[in-house]
Amino acid sequence: MAEAARSPGASEQRPVTALRGVGAALAERLRRLGVTQVQDLLFILPVDYDDRTDCKRIGQLVPGMRALVEGEVQLTEVAFRRRRQLLTRLSDGSGFLTLRFFHFSASQQEGLARGTRLRCFGEVRRGPQGLEMIHPEYRRVSERSEPVEDTLTPLYPLTEGVTQGRLRMLIAQALRELDTAEIRDWLPRELVDSMALPSLREALRYVHRPPKDAQLAELSAGHHPAQRRLAFEELLAHQASLRLLKRTAKTDPAWALEDTGGLSARLMSSLPFRLTGAQARALGEVEADLLSDVPMVRLVQGDVGCGKTVVAALAAARAAGSGMQAALMAPTELLAEQHWRNFRDWFQPLGLPVALLSGTQPARVRRSALETVASGEVRVVVGTHALFQEGIEFANLALVIVDEQHRFGVQQRLRLQEKGRRHGRFPHQLIMTATPIPRTLAMTAYADLDISVIDELPPGRTPVQTVVVPEQRRDQVVARVEQACRAGRQVYWVCPLIEESEELRSQAAEETAEALAEALPQLRVALVHGRMPSAKKDEAMLAFKAGRTQLLVATTVIEVGVDVPNATLMVIENAERMGLAQLHQLRGRVGRGAAASSCVLLYRAPLSPLARKRLEVMRETNDGFEIARRDLELRGPGELLGTRQTGLAQMRVADLIRDADLLPRVQQAAEVLLARYPDNIAALSARWIAGGEQYGRVG
Repeated sequence: MAEAARSPGASEQRPVTALRGVGAALAERLRRLGVTQVQDLLFILPVDYDDRTDCKRIGQLVPGMRALVEGEVQLTEVAFRRRRQLLTRLSDGSGFLTLRFFHFSASQQEGLARGTRLRCFGEVRRGPQGLEMIHPEYRRVSERSEPVEDTLTPLYPLTEGVTQGRLRMLIAQALRELDTAEIRDWLPRELVDSMALPSLREALRYVHRPPKDAQLAELSAGHHPAQRRLAFEELLAHQASLRLLKRTAKTDPAWALEDTGGLSARLMSSLPFRLTGAQARALGEVEADLLSDVPMVRLVQGDVGCGKTVVAALAAARAAGSGMQAALMAPTELLAEQHWRNFRDWFQPLGLPVALLSGTQPARVRRSALETVASGEVRVVVGTHALFQEGIEFANLALVIVDEQHRFGVQQRLRLQEKGRRHGRFPHQLIMTATPIPRTLAMTAYADLDISVIDELPPGRTPVQTVVVPEQRRDQVVARVEQACRAGRQVYWVCPLIEESEELRSQAAEETAEALAEALPQLRVALVHGRMPSAKKDEAMLAFKAGRTQLLVATTVIEVGVDVPNATLMVIENAERMGLAQLHQLRGRVGRGAAASSCVLLYRAPLSPLARKRLEVMRETNDGFEIARRDLELRGPGELLGTRQTGLAQMRVADLIRDADLLPRVQQAAEVLLARYPDNIAALSARWIAGGEQYGRVG
């Protein structure tokens, strides 16, 4: 039987400052990695491994290899080419290797004097004077050959001011304590035994110090039993915490929204279109929740353009018709303004004003809006997430609608629940996401939510035609852009990088914008990327929406973007580098109106088999749920794109796509914890989830 969570041992409470070499400044940097206690270090898990157990001869090296070499410095000099750099020439008798440093100090230069013996590790590249390593890890060694590592070397996630070397040293100290100190295993023994999992101690020791004969491919793919043991525990921590949160929420009071004013029915009859069957089904589920006196926490999941916003508006009308307030939050000011315009147009004929709260409003307009919201004069308000961060007062908030768009996680839902509490009651929550994911994953990622699915597009929407084009036909694509703009339409051109990278041969957005402006001088070209100030970004997007620019060159920031019905062509460069979910989200920016729309996926050859299959899927279907299903099928060992592109929670070791086969057992284990070991849930949450202590709230 697992131990109760209320009696942590002293070893679990030791502050990280108890370790040698950890002062206040380093402790603060470690806190950003979620490390406050010594034991936390053990749960900073490697993201990959290097093999430094074999010292290669320089003559054996080939480009692309990551290798450990040892040799003597022949020459060190500062070169002034396109940028100042330090070059060190290393030899071991079998060949020469150049070490290249773009960031260096005078003392570093002195330490690389001729005759110094070095051991280096890095990636081998082809340079102007033969093979080279850029910014390798290195250390001085004595003439006598020192032993190499006897385990694989872990690569950890870092934060500013904490190097790999420092972090490895600290984790080594924590591992030494693991030999003598107690580390509690919060998984019940019957679970560990039934799944034939290694113990927590064994799993941690293996992932931090894999033996040199370990299968590097298996570890990199996250398939080793030690990693699976930790992934299972992390998934269970999330699942059980969310289930507990949901169960707890059912004991909270909320307002039952009867809509005695009949506002929802009046809005429905005034709409210039009929709801689809899927919209009507989702609305029925939402309305049943809103009639209850326990808070709704419901996710409306649907593809881009399926009509989630009108379902949200009808829910807001029910709150307003009950004499209460509804607030809609969007992730950006641009999207907030778009929602506000939609709500304003729908509610105006009914005599119901809608307030917009945004950071860019003139002070007088904002102050007036704040007063009407605080007094209850305005019952429907739209803004960004700042609605709950700036002390804005609501008179009687009964419904919060969140346009999640990948960005609103469970921690924010918790804060929202607390901040929305008024007069001893909690508001209902309706969360919208345009990220279709398979049902099993949705039940895991959103275990604290009830889920409604809108799996049908409104009639009249023309499916986007998708074509796959090699880079060599770029001129034809540019001609197609010109043709679309001459016809009065607008075009998106998406690039995955902001600047040119030596690692990836992708075209930079800035360079592409310049090249397209030069090739198409008659068009008005604008640029949007993630490093621009928000105001500049919004300005460019609004100009595009208003039709003042015809061609918008952008990075993937427009994945979550404004609705521009006149945009009918989307060009995505280096499409082979993107995941299916992200490609589908980007494609969803066009096809918003009645005009036929197209998406061009530009790729660079040669295509890997997986990239080829991905592009085929995009060409074959516009159905987001089908794309999510195929995405799950296609992802395999070594192709771990993580959960970022699906909008799911980031985890330390688990991956909801890769570890999908664990989910049924995770759900069963969560039932066991909830029924027999509820105290263990708080301990698991504290171990695996940032701010995990909040998940233990009961009552």
